[in-house]
Amino acid sequence: MTVNKVKVLQYGLGPIGVGIVEVLLSRPWVQLVGAVDIDRTKVGKDVGQLLSKPRNTGILVTDKAKGPLRDAGVDVVTHATSSFMKTIHPQLLEILHHGTSVVSTAEELAYPFARHPELAKELDELARKKKAVVLGTGINPGFLLDTLAVALSGVCQKVNSIRAERVVDASRRRPPLQKKIGAGISPAEFEKKVAEGTVKHVGLPESVGLVSLAMGWKVGEIQERITPVIAEKEVQSDHIKVQAGGVAGIRQVAKGILAGQELVVLDLRMYLGAPNPHDSVLIDGTPPVDMTIRGGVEGDSATPAIIVNAIPNLRKLEPGLRTMVDLPPITPRLDLSSEDRSVMLKTF
Repeated sequence: MTVNKVKVLQYGLGPIGVGIVEVLLSRPWVQLVGAVDIDRTKVGKDVGQLLSKPRNTGILVTDKAKGPLRDAGVDVVTHATSSFMKTIHPQLLEILHHGTSVVSTAEELAYPFARHPELAKELDELARKKKAVVLGTGINPGFLLDTLAVALSGVCQKVNSIRAERVVDASRRRPPLQKKIGAGISPAEFEKKVAEGTVKHVGLPESVGLVSLAMGWKVGEIQERITPVIAEKEVQSDHIKVQAGGVAGIRQVAKGILAGQELVVLDLRMYLGAPNPHDSVLIDGTPPVDMTIRGGVEGDSATPAIIVNAIPNLRKLEPGLRTMVDLPPITPRLDLSSEDRSVMLKTF
């Protein structure tokens, strides 16, 4: 049985965008038909030359999406340009006007309904009109602190509260992330940048909203607190050295609260040299659930994976602005040629 390949355009070629290209090229059911980025040093190059193992793909980077969207018959855009709804909104509108579905790494898109209700409504209405799907996903938000917790709650008769924790040794992560969490700056500068909104992990309140949506909890407020993790001794990565007393990274806690009860608590710690990296979910319920992923999930490779792995299931969604709790479970399928469930019987 032959299945038509899914024609995909990659929009954004930073570290994560290039990682998405790597995964797309590994999927036999994908045909990469375009690559877009505004970086003048990348425009005109074969996108394959940006990969860890450079090769020619025949796809040249362009600085505008209009041409490929108009001419290449794009089925899905994989999108990785910004974390923020106000930045990506015009990009998504352009994609949707061509009737093309999009999967984006934008953290605020994972659950945009509370913080950006008008922008979310506009995207949803246009997507419905154009019979396209818009999905925001990633590792965090998108999976570890929200979708995974929701999936685990399926074995509970009753859930009182959900707590999820992610501890990341940021010394192993890409330089832009180390900068985003304030590694290497002074505590005073950290507080200033937090106030400006330039140092933080984007998406933790969105994860609270996503969990609350799935659980049917009408939280009264979402609180968020951001504090520095101060280095007790010198720590460093390949890119940053932090002296004792300097900022090694960030601790960020978001809570969904109703009538004084903390229904959802998400605790994120990302700093250089963090001991015991892990991802955990603790559900206070009947029965209780306590799950820990030792070492944690490495986000720089997992984020491109979840973006690409989500593509086959988009066709199972109703058109509109959707979330990860709408999506069936996803897997890294290499073959989309058959959904014959009897195939497993052959092994017995």
